[in-house]
Amino acid sequence: MSRVTAPIANLRVSAYTIPTDAPESDGTLEWNATTLVLVEASAGGVTGIGYSYANRATAILIADTLAGVVEGRDALDIDAAWEAMVAAIRNLGRPGISSMAVAAVDNALWDLKGALLGTAVVDLLGAVREAIAVYGSGGFTSYPPARLASQLGGWVQAGIGMVKMKVGRDPGADVARVRTARDSIGAGTALFVDANGAYGRKQALAFAARYADLGVTWFEEPVSSDDLEGLRLLRDRAPAGVDVAAGEYGYDDFYFRRMCKAGAVDVLQADATRCAGITGFMRAAAIAHAFGVPLSSHCAPSLHAHACCAARGARHLEYFHDHARIERLLFDGVLEPRQGALAPARERPGFGLAFKTADARQYAV
Repeated sequence: MSRVTAPIANLRVSAYTIPTDAPESDGTLEWNATTLVLVEASAGGVTGIGYSYANRATAILIADTLAGVVEGRDALDIDAAWEAMVAAIRNLGRPGISSMAVAAVDNALWDLKGALLGTAVVDLLGAVREAIAVYGSGGFTSYPPARLASQLGGWVQAGIGMVKMKVGRDPGADVARVRTARDSIGAGTALFVDANGAYGRKQALAFAARYADLGVTWFEEPVSSDDLEGLRLLRDRAPAGVDVAAGEYGYDDFYFRRMCKAGAVDVLQADATRCAGITGFMRAAAIAHAFGVPLSSHCAPSLHAHACCAARGARHLEYFHDHARIERLLFDGVLEPRQGALAPARERPGFGLAFKTADARQYAV
């Protein structure tokens, strides 16, 4: 019996910059817009879509370098296309926009394969659970107390049992802000904080103790994610019940392996829009599983719902305010949390998303 093939006929890329609904900042960065780079891959009369949250330079790299690498390849052989793309960016540097470019294309190829086979991405990967718990994520340092309380409290009212806020921009105000958050969500909701690497080692240790007194159970990037010794110090000395997490800036297997081997985190994070797509995310999940470390996805909830329901060690998914809002603006079929979890729509092929071209046109760059 001859094998069915589906050569990739065309790869198109576009970029869209969407203003935030209010100024946003964390411990080390401020922003007022987010750019989504979209890839549309066609084969066998159908089209798959994938994306990354990245600078528009990522779109140029895809058009100039990766499109020619992927076009003509069998759409069903995603690993072969992935390896070819990674080889093509060798001299450009693997971290940063190169891996984000690969991610956008790889994500589109998974959606395309699902469209060709009439199968959801979670089932292409092999589901291990029906749904994945989410935590509401936002609480930006730019928010005044009333908005912080309203956003976090709103997620709790919607049935989400975990929420995360940013800290680190103004350390003198951090404890009061965390106390405001705790008062707004009540004692029964898990509270996470994310410093985005803004603290020094001893400063982070002191804050870990104070946050633990307020019931914080997750301390993300208390120090720079590149400071593996510092992360290990925090993991060893933070109060019991406070998990140290990092990994969102991982772009390749070596990064995740180093972090796990150093014993730097209680929970490893990975982002399929950065670590070379769903293919790279599942490789990170395998590394975390091999080291016995739980996994949590970073941002891009509509993509990660499928991957997290297929990754054995996945603990939860980040339901990031900015990306959830953008995905609702630009796509039909976006998943909404139900009883604090996201469940992939397994009756829809691929990621189950349709790009709203007309609505997106105003944001095109």
